[in-house]
Amino acid sequence: MRIAPVAADVAAAHLRLRPHVRWTPLLRTEIDGRPLVLKLEQLQRSGSFKLRGAVNALINGPKPKRVVTASGGNHGLGVATAAQSLGVPAVVYVPESVPEAKAAGIEAAGAKLIRHGATYGEAATAALAVAEEPGTRYLHAYDDADVIAGQGTATAEIVADAPDVDAIAVAVGGGGLASGATLAAEGRQVFAVEPEHCQALHAALAAGGPVDVAIDSVAASALGATRVGELAFGILNSPRVTSVLVSDAEILAARDLLWRDYRLVVEPAAAAPLAAWLAGRIPAELPCFVLCGANTSVTFA
Repeated sequence: MRIAPVAADVAAAHLRLRPHVRWTPLLRTEIDGRPLVLKLEQLQRSGSFKLRGAVNALINGPKPKRVVTASGGNHGLGVATAAQSLGVPAVVYVPESVPEAKAAGIEAAGAKLIRHGATYGEAATAALAVAEEPGTRYLHAYDDADVIAGQGTATAEIVADAPDVDAIAVAVGGGGLASGATLAAEGRQVFAVEPEHCQALHAALAAGGPVDVAIDSVAASALGATRVGELAFGILNSPRVTSVLVSDAEILAARDLLWRDYRLVVEPAAAAPLAAWLAGRIPAELPCFVLCGANTSVTFA
């Protein structure tokens, strides 16, 4: 039986990662007179929070001869960037539908990119088949204790920089970021936000355990896990976590607001938590929204 991470693991990762990741800034603001805080994690190296978990996993233990992973895009970018920094060869399996911006970034970071299957799940099956070779570490995108602890360091920074925040809101794919946030939130309520048609956590909470779900969302490349992680579910199945759903239209409206009013470029997944708040589904006095990634195509005139 695998051991789930605890708050102390996030604290240890927080110290371990300082030389390798950016401590991303916060933006305090108001919308319609209501205060909120934005965690600008889209400014992280590799363009998303995924670098945190990848680095923590690769430096917390013996150095592998190579790392193999599967990703919808952002985790692959994080692993490729971490592996390049640490001198570890990396192979990243992605579904055929991977956004070109993410695929190009993975290759630019020096990883071998292999496109396989229509979904993240199919890419992961192919990656697991080659991960048994000696000296290879398979690095799961979210169902790994070191990855979860690393992702929790984003919330550890929020708690350090803004102790007056009373809630943390994050987007959910497989649950790594949300479970890490829950461990690091020091009792604050965590709002776990998913698209209506990518609801691996919401369905699992209703079923009493992880179940397979259909994937169909504008945010699917980042939040398209067909099944929430077992370790993540054990942490997120808690009164301190509130599951929230948003529509694709709400996600895109929030993404557009971030560009229009703040000149912040984020991918759709990153706007999901703010979308939930704009729709009145996050009751908190001073919530912090993690803008988890910006790996999207942008055209400048």
